[in-house]
Amino acid sequence: MDLRTLTKPVGIVRMLEVVLTVITFSLVASVGHSTHSFWVWSMFVWVLCFVVTFLILIMELTGLSSKVPISWGDFTTAFAMLATLMVLSVSVIFPLAFACSSCSEFIAASVTSCLVFILYAVEVGLTRAKAGEISGFLSTVPGLLKVLEAFVLCIIFICLPPIRAYSQFPGLQWCVAVYSICFIYALLIIIFTIGRLLSLLPAPFNKVLICCNVMAVLMHMTAVVIWPYYSLRNNPRPEICSLVRLCPWDDLVVIAILTCVNLIAFIVDTVYSVRLNFFISRT
Repeated sequence: MDLRTLTKPVGIVRMLEVVLTVITFSLVASVGHSTHSFWVWSMFVWVLCFVVTFLILIMELTGLSSKVPISWGDFTTAFAMLATLMVLSVSVIFPLAFACSSCSEFIAASVTSCLVFILYAVEVGLTRAKAGEISGFLSTVPGLLKVLEAFVLCIIFICLPPIRAYSQFPGLQWCVAVYSICFIYALLIIIFTIGRLLSLLPAPFNKVLICCNVMAVLMHMTAVVIWPYYSLRNNPRPEICSLVRLCPWDDLVVIAILTCVNLIAFIVDTVYSVRLNFFISRT
């Protein structure tokens, strides 16, 4: 057993994450159970973060992390980034959907969830690759952006209306195709990196990455224009939306905003990858 893994800054942060995630989902579970999708999503995120972070601590404490047939550094960094984004989403969604002035448990859970988000963000900062370091792809800025892009696309999928709402609009169908293609691409990059399968690619990884990023930027540029044009044109916000917390029309706006966010992420990803491949690598 390597007790030093628990005394390092990353180890201390992970132990705090485990403790606070347990407190968070325990507070919510003590109130009762709900089948609402936002409640289920929040509980899923907190429990998943607890289980995976606890397993990471055990694997590193016992030394088993060096024996697994995956890129352990890429896996832990990618999960820390993913956990940061997931906990951020529930830290915003949960209090908006469920917290009230008399719900002390939910207020406390919202506070501890925000603390968990800060801890995972700190872990990302501690584990990501620094300048001059040799590390896995997912520890670099483009790798972290891949996790961000995949997560944003997941939120877009959650917000999408039923198929019948856009089945008659080829423009909206194109946008859904853009989201699906880019999500599959980002997910495959993450899986191939963690599974050490990049050698199976038919071309050098850097070239594949840049080409796919450019295609993703071009496709997202079309979606940024097409989605709001077809989904919000002649479709004003219903009056009932001012009376309820969760309104389907608001999801359409969220998708439009997140499409812009992902376009920016893919642009930064492309610029950073080109810079690393054609400028820094030559020097």
